[in-house]
Amino acid sequence: MWEYELADVAIMIAALGAGAVVKGATGMGLPLVALPVLATFFGMQHAICIMAITQVITNSMQLWQFRAEAGQPQMRFLPWFLLAGGLGVILGTWLLGTLPERVLVLSLGVLLLGYFVLKLTAPHIVVTPRGARLFGPLAGFGSGTLQGATGISAPVGVTFIHAMGMERRAHVYAVSAMFLVLGLVQLPALFISGIMQPEWVLQAVLAMIPIMLFMPLGQMLAGKLSRRAFDRMILIFLGLIGLKMVLGL
Repeated sequence: MWEYELADVAIMIAALGAGAVVKGATGMGLPLVALPVLATFFGMQHAICIMAITQVITNSMQLWQFRAEAGQPQMRFLPWFLLAGGLGVILGTWLLGTLPERVLVLSLGVLLLGYFVLKLTAPHIVVTPRGARLFGPLAGFGSGTLQGATGISAPVGVTFIHAMGMERRAHVYAVSAMFLVLGLVQLPALFISGIMQPEWVLQAVLAMIPIMLFMPLGQMLAGKLSRRAFDRMILIFLGLIGLKMVLGL
């Protein structure tokens, strides 16, 4: 990070801060917002390693904050969902180490655009509790594979959980559990595969500074800004980033 211009560092801090605001407000969104920007400066593997560490820390905090939701009946789908997700991370990490970076960047852009289109065209998809138990492992495996290969699992995992129509606190608990488990599997996989570099751990610790500063702001905004308005603002931003990555701009 040290060889970058001040303006570049400011852009990266802004991306981390913006992602932290979204994370604080909705329980998700830190990698979705920050990773594409970090990948532009560092490269995909480097950016994924930084975000993997921040993911474990931030989601541990949120899981503890909303731990009272663990006993909700809607959470019965989680064990198999999370187990399948962990297996998917192993496959995705292998893809990260073998596929060309442009393929991964293009895939991430396509996923972001797909997420954008899905949210616009089918915002009210509903997954029943029985459907969650039946299709949860498949969604979990897909989420884990994406997490390992691109550092982002939300296009599959969060969409699936959001479609269950949970109350906000339960939703945040479920997505935090997903992100935490995927991160706990991804981190050792990155070290074992030789992708993670020691100096990147320090960079991840430094990245936590703007994240910790801006997450409380997101929690405060969540009570003042309508969820629909906030979602639309972030959705447009993600769509533009996805288009940029697909076009290679």
